[in-house]
Amino acid sequence: MEPMLDLISWQRLGITIAVYFTTLAFYRLFLHPLSRFPGPRLAAASRWYEAYYDVVKDGQYVFKIAELHKRYGPIIRISPHELHVNDAAFLDQLYRQDGIWDKHAWSVDAFATCGATMLTPQHELHKARRQPLNPFFSKARVASRVDMIAGHLEKLCGRISAFVESGEQFNLGAAITAFTRDVAFDFILGKSYRSLDAEDFDEVMLSATRGSGQVWRLGKHLRFVGPMLKAMPVDWVIKYGEHVTKIFFRFLKVNMEDTERLVASRGSPETAPSNMVHEIMESKLPELEKTTTRIFDDVAVITGAGFETTAGALRVALFHLFDKPDILQRLRAELATIDTRDLKATEQLPYLKVVLLEGLRMSPALGARLSRIAPDRELLYGKWRIPAGTPVSMSLILLHADEAIYPEPLNFNPGRWMDSSGGPRLEKRFAPFLKGTRGCLGMHLAWAEMNVLMAGLVDRFDFQFRDARAEDFESDSDQFALGTRGKGVLNATVCRKSR
Repeated sequence: MEPMLDLISWQRLGITIAVYFTTLAFYRLFLHPLSRFPGPRLAAASRWYEAYYDVVKDGQYVFKIAELHKRYGPIIRISPHELHVNDAAFLDQLYRQDGIWDKHAWSVDAFATCGATMLTPQHELHKARRQPLNPFFSKARVASRVDMIAGHLEKLCGRISAFVESGEQFNLGAAITAFTRDVAFDFILGKSYRSLDAEDFDEVMLSATRGSGQVWRLGKHLRFVGPMLKAMPVDWVIKYGEHVTKIFFRFLKVNMEDTERLVASRGSPETAPSNMVHEIMESKLPELEKTTTRIFDDVAVITGAGFETTAGALRVALFHLFDKPDILQRLRAELATIDTRDLKATEQLPYLKVVLLEGLRMSPALGARLSRIAPDRELLYGKWRIPAGTPVSMSLILLHADEAIYPEPLNFNPGRWMDSSGGPRLEKRFAPFLKGTRGCLGMHLAWAEMNVLMAGLVDRFDFQFRDARAEDFESDSDQFALGTRGKGVLNATVCRKSR
């Protein structure tokens, strides 16, 4: 009798679950406030549609979204709760300074770094956390650290000069990441982690960056993944993890210890607020916001966002420069008119600027879509009224490849920015650092790095990329950051620039 009762109980449970999910799907498809928006029925019914492209297909949902826009139009429903717009004219409406703008917690919580300013969903809390960071990342503060940036450039050029003498091939892609990584940590923490001194330029960090993107995608759909990984004993992972994981967690341990040391040095007379940790500790934020754990979330996310994104734009620009002699010669003619070690002078060069703009267009900071929520008001897009509280997202890699705005988008063409009428129009539809209340904190630092490195390398060296192709720099996956076919590798041989 008991086995029969157990069977009936399991049947009832199964029926209950089936009724629940059937009812939920019916509500989402026909009664939900977003049910009138176009898009695939499976995406509207369940997030597992997105999970398939995120996890099984390894970060392909952004490209699936591009296909869906061609079928359904410029505004589509991409999940039970979220809309996506692929229209550059909507940029200034979604990413703006006025009004309350939350982030979609479901997406940003996947990193399990709830203390990070960049990943704070709530508008007011984000605003409070960001306030002490704005002056630290200001253009004036960056300008005061030009000597530091130049010092890392000289170290990079010294390493490259050794390859001139030996004739060996080396990974310029990893070398560029090492430069931006050392600059980012030196600026933010006042300490360089000396990636430029590593024999292979810490090339393994390129793999670690891609791995963190895979964890983020999985964590969106399996909510326990991020907290579980964060709870794992660091020493245990260092001892038993695979090679890349060991190196990444060993770095995280050192980074955490450095953050703890800076937090503990609060109030010491010999430690002026010359790093981001001290800026936070000396701010008017409540003490609850000054814990080591919360600040480390900020350090980890801001430094992580600060090097590979900039390096990606530099890699694609350098490859195309040395692959297109006419562009290279025009830039060199312009650089010959200034002292390339003078940041103010390089910032005034119009052709250098458009070369960098084109690099940023082809390699924007993020592969992930960027959602915003207006919790207190409807948004309007054409005839569509978007309900308050709806996550609405756009994707930079789709906007920057729009053929209606950028003809032949896969062609590296700085000249597209030089037209007196077209240039301003393009910049209005261009957002590599985003816009609005949550625009990129490190924009001024990134511009300084790009100007200094591009001018310094182009003025001194000639590179040859024997096994690289333009396709290597095309985006092939959403790793939160931009995943490319070449995975950041740019093997090169080098000689002195011919005079």
